[in-house]
Amino acid sequence: MVRQFLPLNGLRAFEASARHLSFTRAAIELCVTQAAVSQQVKGLETRLGVALFQRLPRGLKITAEGEALLPTVTASFDQMATTLDRIEAGQVRELLFLGVVGTFAVGWLLPRLADFQRRHAFIDLRISTNNNRVDPAAEGLDFAIRFGSGSWHGTEAQRLFEAPLSPLCIPKLAEHLRSPEDLAGATLLRSYRTDEWSSWFQAAGVAPTAQVNAGIVFDSSVGMMEAALQGLGVALAPPSMFTRHLASGAIVQPFATAISLGSYWLTRLQSRPVTAAMQAFSDWIGAQV
Repeated sequence: MVRQFLPLNGLRAFEASARHLSFTRAAIELCVTQAAVSQQVKGLETRLGVALFQRLPRGLKITAEGEALLPTVTASFDQMATTLDRIEAGQVRELLFLGVVGTFAVGWLLPRLADFQRRHAFIDLRISTNNNRVDPAAEGLDFAIRFGSGSWHGTEAQRLFEAPLSPLCIPKLAEHLRSPEDLAGATLLRSYRTDEWSSWFQAAGVAPTAQVNAGIVFDSSVGMMEAALQGLGVALAPPSMFTRHLASGAIVQPFATAISLGSYWLTRLQSRPVTAAMQAFSDWIGAQV
């Protein structure tokens, strides 16, 4: 309980004395008397119940306890100084922790982030990507952008948009795909969801191929598309997330048939209060979509 009431002046006196290894030089820096610095440090030592310095005839020697305390005190004062400087300069910023499924981050969010930063300069984003498996509470996230039905326990979900899936591959492979039946001779790339290719074949009006669940399995469409770019097979992925690849001609969409198995959602825990940064991001992404 003592640590809850440690004197700020005592901590400042200790930090300055530890840097100078002298009460006298610390006093000059702090514009107080040497006796005042000595008394403040002594009071701090009494509160902690340990000696922070050995008093020598020609200065001070910091103890092991003092060495253990010093980095924390120094970092705390540095952080306070930085924050105060930002306040004085009118540059107070707010952090926003955002977890994003990797496909959405690369295919939609990152190309638009410059606009968000221009509009909301007071927000510092901290972005982590995932494969749609995320624990907002454990990871301390303000928002998680996820793919699915929008139903997550204890979560408020704002629907962004659907992302239908369709076969994508390099032009060389597409030359051999005249109809969906031709996929029987191709390597099929898929996510960990086993129903995706079967659902697509059904939508295309043909029987699923024998290797529909025997292809290479990926935990994200980003990795899947990299494999497709290297000619390893035909990916079943959302074209709307890979518009740059399609525009450049590196990837083509051989068939128009697409299936929708869910949407992207902006989600937050219902127990998490909405901050100014969260409201700004929610409004911005809502306007964008």
